Amino acid sequence: MLVLASNSPRRNQLLALCGWEFQVLPVDIDESQLNGETPWDYVQRIAQKKANAASHKLSPGDIVIAADTTVVNDDEILGKPSNSQEAQWMLQRLRGRMHQVFTAICVFDIGSSVRLSNLCRTEVLMRSYSNQEIADYITSGDPLDKAGAYAIQHPGFDPVEKIEGCYANVVGLPLCRLVRIMHDIDIRPPTNITQDCQESLHNTCTIRDMVLQEK
Repeated sequence: MLVLASNSPRRNQLLALCGWEFQVLPVDIDESQLNGETPWDYVQRIAQKKANAASHKLSPGDIVIAADTTVVNDDEILGKPSNSQEAQWMLQRLRGRMHQVFTAICVFDIGSSVRLSNLCRTEVLMRSYSNQEIADYITSGDPLDKAGAYAIQHPGFDPVEKIEGCYANVVGLPLCRLVRIMHDIDIRPPTNITQDCQESLHNTCTIRDMVLQEK
């Protein structure tokens, strides 16, 4: 059984594009950043911690997919805002500037104890949206469960001017990197994931071939 260790509807939707049958098993872990821990080390540790937590509830024949995504500005993690005021602060801080989004993936084959990991980074340039646009977006409630207080795919706010790297990574699950990991344990998607990902996200990907051919 393939298991997604996440309660994120966005990861659920992205993983479904691969055509695999899977179950969803959210896990409850401490996601506090350690003293002196870099954002990229943090996101990899949390993904592995999610996979380990899920594995304790599963059987040897199961395979866990876990991921964690974080928004990083000036080497500082911007998590999910705790309230509207924090969401406003984050969006104003990111406005018109480049930041990074990191997603770490951990695939854990419980039967063989094999763990495979990957870290994806995307450079994101935000557009110079107005204070009124921020206020309207916060009123929608959408920013409050998003790292960095925004969703790149939100059609009304449309906060991003351009990206360098993987669009799906910013949504929450870099599918080409996941598929590349799954190849290493002889699991391949029955769908054309590069085509389906682009059509679903309405985005033209320029790095898919490079990622899928990585060794």
